[in-house]
Amino acid sequence: MVEPSASRHELASKIRSVPGFPKPGIVFRDITTLLKDPHSLAMAADLLASQYQGESLQKVVCVESRGFILGALLADRLGCGFVPIRKHGKLPAPTLAEEYALEYGKDSIEIHQDAIEAGDRVLIHDDLLATGGTAAAACRLVERLGGKIAGLAFLIELSFLNGRKQLGRYPVFSLIQYDAE
Repeated sequence: MVEPSASRHELASKIRSVPGFPKPGIVFRDITTLLKDPHSLAMAADLLASQYQGESLQKVVCVESRGFILGALLADRLGCGFVPIRKHGKLPAPTLAEEYALEYGKDSIEIHQDAIEAGDRVLIHDDLLATGGTAAAACRLVERLGGKIAGLAFLIELSFLNGRKQLGRYPVFSLIQYDAE
């Protein structure tokens, strides 16, 4: 079996860095280069899922849109239901919404009102942890529906942006960390 640190290094090597996207000064971490490799995709899903085996989870809640990719695989590997969180106006049934701050302004995400049952143990997944605003809003939505946050799992963490501070009371796991842009 490959050591987890070697596996993480291999996965990190599959992520493309794109300087200047979406604007100057930003280095975008493009996971499409990891996703197109079946071995890397499976390894990422397996490593994330291995952190939560035996946690008695009922749902994996995933944030639009790249979070859906590994999130669906996580739900499958963990034997859980998959719940999407989407941008405003994208879910067809009655929803709850939660706002979060952006650099300039606000945005909101929504979840179906019947997506979580009271007492459900929930894993929240997204592809990237940056400032933590979206993930914190997802936590608030789950808790408003009566769910219990068992943890948050990310493929990538931009640790220099200190997103964990917004998520301080929840256990956070990330496979790959970037300490600087």
